[in-house]
Amino acid sequence: MSQTEREVRVRFAPSPTGPLHIGGVRTALYNYLFARQHGGKMILRIEDTDSQRFVPGAEDYINEALAWLGIGIDEGVREGGPYGPYKQSERRDIYREHVKMLLDAGKAYIAFDTPEELDAKRAEIPNFQYDASTRMAMRNSLTMPKEEVDKLIADGEKYVVRFRIDPGRDVAVDDLIRGRVTIKSDILDDKVLYKSADDLPTYHLANIVDDHLMKVSHVIRGEEWLPSAPLHVLLYEAFGWADTAPAFVHLPLLLKPDGKGKLSKRDGDRLGFPVFPLEWHDPKSGDISSGYRESGYLPHAVVNFLALLGWNPGDDTEIMTMQELIDKFSLDHCSKAGAKFAFEKGKWFNHTYLQMLPDEELAALFKPVMDAEGIDSSAFSDEYIAKAAGMLKSRINFVRDLAEQARFFFVAPESYDAKAVKKRWSAEMPAIMGELCEVLESQDDFSCAALEPVVLKWIEDKGYHLGNVMNAFRLTVVGECKGPHMFDITELLGKEETLRRIRAGIERIQPAE
Repeated sequence: MSQTEREVRVRFAPSPTGPLHIGGVRTALYNYLFARQHGGKMILRIEDTDSQRFVPGAEDYINEALAWLGIGIDEGVREGGPYGPYKQSERRDIYREHVKMLLDAGKAYIAFDTPEELDAKRAEIPNFQYDASTRMAMRNSLTMPKEEVDKLIADGEKYVVRFRIDPGRDVAVDDLIRGRVTIKSDILDDKVLYKSADDLPTYHLANIVDDHLMKVSHVIRGEEWLPSAPLHVLLYEAFGWADTAPAFVHLPLLLKPDGKGKLSKRDGDRLGFPVFPLEWHDPKSGDISSGYRESGYLPHAVVNFLALLGWNPGDDTEIMTMQELIDKFSLDHCSKAGAKFAFEKGKWFNHTYLQMLPDEELAALFKPVMDAEGIDSSAFSDEYIAKAAGMLKSRINFVRDLAEQARFFFVAPESYDAKAVKKRWSAEMPAIMGELCEVLESQDDFSCAALEPVVLKWIEDKGYHLGNVMNAFRLTVVGECKGPHMFDITELLGKEETLRRIRAGIERIQPAE
């Protein structure tokens, strides 16, 4: 069956060794977009064969992160499915069976070399690798009698199973982004496939066996796995699965925002942006690493931002819903070159998505921020908070920015910006503000549409300087000369609160000497 006729089945296969890096999130996203576009399935497989690096809580973190971002899983540890278990540590019997298949076919062999013996060889032979040129000088089942091998195993001596790679071959890897890549088998070493010490396979064997048994049609993974692809091609051949091997797709790396090399946590710490989707609490060190969710990013903004790091829709479109990304996604438009992690662009995406958010939803997100800043959100109606947030959302990149930008809507000023006082509060201004209070007192309709023409006409009739009066007015109400349209502010604050603030300003503000 050709690739085009097969059901599309992709897998994201992280290791629970710590928090999910944002590069891994992008890999998961591209798998998801590809699967959904082709009506296929998205598998989440937990590759926990490296027992030494297992970190408690990491698996739950992975699931929570993908759920927050809206990357749906069809089969996995939590979802179940017809090809489980979906956690590699629960598939030992399957791997043992396949190790035996390779041993029986002479495609693999047992090796007893100790770490000390291997170190000695590395010291003896420059650039030593365990391969066709060195294996016959080592302690393995190719150089030892079967009886001795069986006895060592029976006595409990630790061993590994190595894949036997024949030299003199051209190994072709067909990649849907990079085209055909061919390498000589001579440069490949006899990789370890299984370790008796923990009765678990290495990544190379488990990966191939699981992809085959789970009927994976496309392996979409990071560029860092490209060097292992020739070995995987040879393993598919060794098992007799070459005709049903999945198509390879190796995605470009996410690169540092500045300089050279791939994106790391140190870059985020240095430049002040997260490299993990969620905040991570290290169970060993107690260190806390920032996350996009806790930093105030909306999940759709993160998804949109990540999608465009290494892929483009073929036009200038930038803002796309998840469904639009699904509809437009194509491997043909994935880049071969790495993508610089333009974190400032990520802020722009978040800003843009906040503008698109209904004011009521923005208010719901803002209320916990208010409470954290010492403003009792329960003292204000949802409608009031929504109107205040809506007036200021064009000025923010994150919901938390509203704590400063919108504070005056909830807390009357107790101090006043010194520069504004010096520029706008002359000796005669208290009297002018007193007159303004009389004008406002006379108005029953405090809407922007009704109040603005009345106040502007009063200023004109009195011959006052428009800028000075309006800025002094704003200073008393807001505490500084900033904020949205003044009469939108007074409409929301209402007549009583507006007058109270002006009168408090008249009493408190002293003209600059």
